[in-house]
Amino acid sequence: METVHPVLLAFAAGLFTFGMTAVGAAGILLRRDPSQRTMDVLLGFSAGVMLAASFWSLLAPSVEIATATTELPWLPPALGFAAGGIGLWAMDKILPHAHLVVPGLALEPEGLRTRWRRSTLLVLAITLHHIPEGIALGVAAGAVASRAPGTTIGATLALALGLGVQNLPEGLAVSALLRREGVSRRRAVGLGAMTGSVEPIAALAGALMIGLSTVLLPYGLAFAAGAMVFIVIEELVPECQRSGHADAAVLAAIIGFTLMTVLDVALG
Repeated sequence: METVHPVLLAFAAGLFTFGMTAVGAAGILLRRDPSQRTMDVLLGFSAGVMLAASFWSLLAPSVEIATATTELPWLPPALGFAAGGIGLWAMDKILPHAHLVVPGLALEPEGLRTRWRRSTLLVLAITLHHIPEGIALGVAAGAVASRAPGTTIGATLALALGLGVQNLPEGLAVSALLRREGVSRRRAVGLGAMTGSVEPIAALAGALMIGLSTVLLPYGLAFAAGAMVFIVIEELVPECQRSGHADAAVLAAIIGFTLMTVLDVALG
């Protein structure tokens, strides 16, 4: 496995998580649309997985690498994490998108003003979630290729598997949300699946960035962690608690965090 090119590994991992999103989105073809409680639980689960992945697969290796390679081991993780969070915040302010999780609430447009359709804005909101996931996969693959401390093929596979598992319920939630907006069932599945199409592209970008210089490695890992934590705090946590299902969502988040921890320790 050590001979696998990092770009190829990153792209394959991105395709896997993209495929899991598509499978999840197709879930509405098998049963009736999920209830609001189910959607909140799915979002909570996704938040837990992303938080665990941010620490175990990204931030902790960043600290270990920085400790082994720099005189100021706190600097790369701190700068990278802050840059990731601020970078996603800036994208959130610029990219037109909207959120509508609870039926009956007004649409909440964000970013630059546009006349795009509501369904398009909703799809862009979820697509934004997948960008840092893809970057994380690419940077993790680059870290393995550079034989950086604290990184292994198993850890990268654990990250891909964990993100893929959380993309299943997220894909279902997206397609169900589009159905609530009046989109046909088949179109909802197609749009829900396409939200994950950015992951292979972002994974390639992450791997290529690390390929330019291994000095960027601890910064890149922390950057991906900061971006994912921003998504969890700014999007997933508020959305899963709006409808009065906070307890169920929190328990689902704990389960998601635990599952990702098990995967990372077992495979990494």
